[in-house]
Amino acid sequence: MSYFEKYLQANRAYVDLHGTAHLPIKPKTRVTIITCMDSRLHVAPALGLNLGDAHILRNAGGRVTEDIIRSLVISQQQLGTREIVVIHHTDCGAQTFTNEEFAAQLKQNLHVDVGNQDFLPFTDVEDSVCHDMKLLKNSPLIPKDIVISGAVYDVDTGRLTEVSLKK
Repeated sequence: MSYFEKYLQANRAYVDLHGTAHLPIKPKTRVTIITCMDSRLHVAPALGLNLGDAHILRNAGGRVTEDIIRSLVISQQQLGTREIVVIHHTDCGAQTFTNEEFAAQLKQNLHVDVGNQDFLPFTDVEDSVCHDMKLLKNSPLIPKDIVISGAVYDVDTGRLTEVSLKK
């Protein structure tokens, strides 16, 4: 049995728990969370979220990219969110390479030249949170009254530690 078949089987059990209540399209907390795709970070239970509470945007490293901004604009302007939480985590895969190393690996493995593609690696997790918070605060597409917070999630303990924006 493939993993997808197992997921379909598990989904049948989930449907019974989910029920038939129609949740509103707008998230109840009016919050959007930006975080990493890492499988060790299960966002909803880590933050006490229920279905329908928040938008959760995920990518490699939990980085603020053009597509994250696109999703945030839709989340805010169409669906009423008023707060953003940036969460990066310890022991992130984005801390394990540089752009140059990864470009060389891709050239060797896939025979593709990615040029100057920035895969947004970082070395310091707290600095990466601050960097992304600053990007959001300086974006003309994010209104100045949007609350922006940041944190680091420890994958070993599950603890979330607030990150203050460095001036």
